[in-house]
Amino acid sequence: MAERSTAAVDVADNSGDDPLTAEADTTTADGAAETQDAVDTSARNTDGEQGADEQPAITTPELHSGHKLARRYRLEECVTRLDGFSSWRAVDEKLRRAVGVHVLPADHPRARSVLAAARSAALLGDPRFVQVLDAVEENDLVYVVHEWLPDATELTTLLAAGPLEPYDAYQLVSQVSQAMAAAHREGLAHLRLTPSAVLRTSTGQYRIRGLAVNAALRGIREDRPQRTDTEAIGALLYAALTQRWPYENDAHGLSGLPKGVGLIAPDQVRAGVHRGLSELAMRALVNDGATASRQEPACTTPDELAAAVAAMPRIRPPEPAFTPPPADYQRTTYQQGSYGRPPQYPGAVPTQPVIVPPPPLQTRTGRALKWAVSALLIAALGLGSWQIADRLLEQDPPSPGPTDSQTADPAETPDEKPKEPVLLPVQTAKEYAPDNNPQNAKDVDKTYDSDRQSYWRSRSYVDGPDLAPTVKAGVGIVYDLGSEKDVAAAAIALRYSGDHTSISLYATDGLSPSTPVSGMKQIAKGQTKGQALQLTAEKPVKSRYVLLWMTAMPYAPYDQYSGAGHKQAITDVKFTG
Repeated sequence: MAERSTAAVDVADNSGDDPLTAEADTTTADGAAETQDAVDTSARNTDGEQGADEQPAITTPELHSGHKLARRYRLEECVTRLDGFSSWRAVDEKLRRAVGVHVLPADHPRARSVLAAARSAALLGDPRFVQVLDAVEENDLVYVVHEWLPDATELTTLLAAGPLEPYDAYQLVSQVSQAMAAAHREGLAHLRLTPSAVLRTSTGQYRIRGLAVNAALRGIREDRPQRTDTEAIGALLYAALTQRWPYENDAHGLSGLPKGVGLIAPDQVRAGVHRGLSELAMRALVNDGATASRQEPACTTPDELAAAVAAMPRIRPPEPAFTPPPADYQRTTYQQGSYGRPPQYPGAVPTQPVIVPPPPLQTRTGRALKWAVSALLIAALGLGSWQIADRLLEQDPPSPGPTDSQTADPAETPDEKPKEPVLLPVQTAKEYAPDNNPQNAKDVDKTYDSDRQSYWRSRSYVDGPDLAPTVKAGVGIVYDLGSEKDVAAAAIALRYSGDHTSISLYATDGLSPSTPVSGMKQIAKGQTKGQALQLTAEKPVKSRYVLLWMTAMPYAPYDQYSGAGHKQAITDVKFTG
């Protein structure tokens, strides 16, 4: 049986919990919050979990390493023991793989809510979340089995080594916000989105663990779950940029901000922080409804945050660093004049005789022969030089040579500062239906009204995801920019994720184009499995009218507008030039 003491369990686990102390059975929910990193989800710096139930002390089930659940899950190592439940690293002996297990008594006040949360999370089936594999009540115990990712690293561990690079921080906020937006559309919230709940795999993908379950285990409830999760994502981004927790209290192995100063923008905390990401973090960190951002409005839902990330200029991965050769590397050299000679080692004896060249001609005949050969060579050189000069004089005079400024090293000239992208406002729009079968023509203005909750939607189709050739060539909307503009990029926020959405941008001649799509100039194209798509042109294209042409749509379930099928909805479109 596992010992109970106050020693910390220093195990970086896949259970979704911070490493906690194994407290005695008298530990309460409020006392537990004091033994772990404070989950400071607002500027009010509370000591305990917001919304946590006030429960009496509960006895943790008497379990030990080697105990089996359902004659299948063998408990290996306890990583959390708190408030009547415990979390374990275990082995699924049937499938021979590592798993994580949360265990609590069946009469625990939160047992029913934990089971409900686990079963709801299991139904989501989104690969961006650590999957719930089983949720069972058996033998007076309730246990939840979830994936264990041996190749993944906690964000807590990554931040212990220093702030993330801008590209990694961009990927973090992009992937996590899109995943949480998808979860909230299914009615699921996390409410405990801390650095220990985010894992990065060896392929660079971020996975979220503990969706709904971690909050249910602690009895956490929120009146504004979307606001809570959005602010938590903002805190993760802030920590990734600065290696600081954005509140006064230290938490999750990170130092908090100086007391009494308030919320400081990341680019004021640490030099070299990407300004766009700094602004994005501040837009998500809202306190009592007031944004701390200097310019843009607050992001209050994961959907809004995902759209804001998609609207940012793309951050490219860093160039691979040059790796110098090892210190013991020696360049291969060849000794001049050594070819054909034996190697000269100290004390070595030559194995072959050294060939001595014959002496020069010393006789009278030899000297005469040398003079004759020299005269012939001088005559040949003179004749050749005269012929070359004569041929050059017959050609056109050469152009003047380059000036010093023409031959200057380009590296020495000052770099031209790249232009900041300029937002191109949309004046009006019209649905494009070359087959005279429109989708939802009256709602096209909802794609550029700056309201993330409104959207234009397509119809639902049985075949897909590619519309052609069985359904139609595509569906689209033509946007009027008011006058000719250099269109360089577009950020498109979508409603449905899945495999897959394909969109192309074309320059056209009006709201009702006179030429088919095949005759239009393509600006950019792209494909996504998420809820956001950033399209960037190789070279800006000048046009007043831009066609957004969708040729593939993912499968989505039934909703209040249409049945299950291949469909898509556009919530926001922004063009930049």
